[in-house]
Amino acid sequence: MSPLTSIQRASGTTDAATRRARVPVGRILAWLYIAAVLAVTIFPFYWILRTALSSNDALSQDPQSLSPVGLTLDGFGRVLGLVHGNATGTVSALDSGDLLLYLRNSTVYAALMTAFVIFFSTTAAYAFARLHWRGRNLVFSLFLVALMVPGIMSMLPNFVLIKDLGLLNTYAGLILPGALFSAFNIFFLRQFMLGLPNEIDDAARIDGAGPIRALFTVTIPMTTAPIATLTILTFINTWNEYFWPLLVTNDKSTEPLTVGLASFRQNAPTVTPDWGGLMAATLVAALPMLLVFVVFGRRIVNSIGFTGFR
Repeated sequence: MSPLTSIQRASGTTDAATRRARVPVGRILAWLYIAAVLAVTIFPFYWILRTALSSNDALSQDPQSLSPVGLTLDGFGRVLGLVHGNATGTVSALDSGDLLLYLRNSTVYAALMTAFVIFFSTTAAYAFARLHWRGRNLVFSLFLVALMVPGIMSMLPNFVLIKDLGLLNTYAGLILPGALFSAFNIFFLRQFMLGLPNEIDDAARIDGAGPIRALFTVTIPMTTAPIATLTILTFINTWNEYFWPLLVTNDKSTEPLTVGLASFRQNAPTVTPDWGGLMAATLVAALPMLLVFVVFGRRIVNSIGFTGFR
């Protein structure tokens, strides 16, 4: 073996060892940052679970423990109506059967709101993207102004309108103000529909299809991905809505779960809240949304690709 070959091999070995020994500081910092963000994000959910699995007496004695104290499932039993009464001297978070009633109200509210919002947003987006009529761009510009107006500014006028119509404590009062118009959804779908080939509309007209038939037989089947994404996101946002239902409902027959949980309050100063039961109810309330994320998580992430900006 020549001296030159030996030097080259030794140099190659040294370079490989250097590469192995070199610490990827940037990657380590990135992973540490991600781990910190995950810890901060997950910790509240862990604390809810820890409280739900703890007894109220033990919580009052050791409120700062990181692990469940007085491990028990009585909180879930009280929420689900399997355990009646409360022998711990606390005010129960929910009466027996209330949770199922609130779950029903939230399901009806979120499902109806999502159906109306998606239907009217799709038809409006089709009118702005695929139909040609005078003043279309001007009207769409006015629609975009709604994106710049904070939603809280329309709360009071909507509340006065619903009150004057006598729709307080009704599903109609919950749904109507937001069912007919969603500026973001219309903009989102319009941008996607603008990218569809114009030839499909020409082909539909040649086949004798009018605008409505073309919408349901041609455009909507080609727009199922963004529509499905908006359906999921709208359902989640409606399920988590709190302030508007709080304004227009004060009866268990129509209160959604978010208001039902938030309305929990101490009935007497001599007793302590049922924190175990309340946190158990919170976990049960979050379970439907958790299932939605597990089943449709990939579609939600992929929704970023459906913005349709040109």
